Amino acid sequence: MEASAVRRFVKIAGRNASISVENEFWNALREIAGYRDVTLSDLVTVIDSEQRIGTLASAIRVFVLSFYRDRAFAHKTRNGTRQMWATIMTATTRH
Repeated sequence: MEASAVRRFVKIAGRNASISVENEFWNALREIAGYRDVTLSDLVTVIDSEQRIGTLASAIRVFVLSFYRDRAFAHKTRNGTRQMWATIMTATTRH
């Protein structure tokens, strides 16, 4: 499956911005905005204000990844597999 970036225009803090990320990230971003009951523009504005390095497109990708990773971790932890995640995290940080 080949994913290519799609350019979209979004208002960030009242100004128009052009952002290119893959459709999968746009769809996930819309889903997260709906989950948080905020507009896509408001969510992107928050991501933009918290971005530390790199481009806004990179910050969006990292935000989406972190959101779903955190939810997966929380789900696994609730289901009693905290030890499994600790083992995985320890193994991956040793390299």
